[in-house]
Formats: sequence, C-alpha cells, structure tokens
Amino acid sequence: NHSMIKPTKNIKDAKVYVNNLKGSEVDVLVSLGRNKFARYSGRVSAIYPALFTVVPNGEFNGKTSFSYSELLCGGVKLRAKKSV
Repeated sequence: NHSMIKPTKNIKDAKVYVNNLKGSEVDVLVSLGRNKFARYSGRVSAIYPALFTVVPNGEFNGKTSFSYSELLCGGVKLRAKKSV
C-alpha cells in the first residue's frame, strides 16, 4: 500500500528552494543532536553544487555551511524572514 508513503523531495528541489532564498534574510535552525538546537539569523550568501553557506548576523561560532541532504533530512531548517 503506497498511500502511507509520503511524497519525497529530492536534492534538486532543495537546491531550487535554497537558490530562491539566495541573498535574503533567513532564520536557521540547526539540529545539534540529542534534542539540542542552535538558532540564528543570517543571509544565504553562496550556493555551490554540494552545499550552501549562510553568513550569520552578529556573533555566531557554529556551523554556517550545509549540504542539501541536511536540509532534506531535517538536520537544518531555513525559513525566510518576513519583510517588514
């Protein structure tokens, strides 16, 4: 029964999503494991074939480059900031 399997996104969809956010302000939520998360705001700065980078606003010493598979698997979440 295939009705229980949710439709999956692929790497191409993730690349298109990140490409649409390039240069814009985003909220980033990074899973650190064991129900721990790091949250910061930044700007999607560069897009490469295997990963993308986010430049944080202000001080942040954590991870700023992510693979598209991390986005698909939920290890990192990007949300575009609302324009005021």
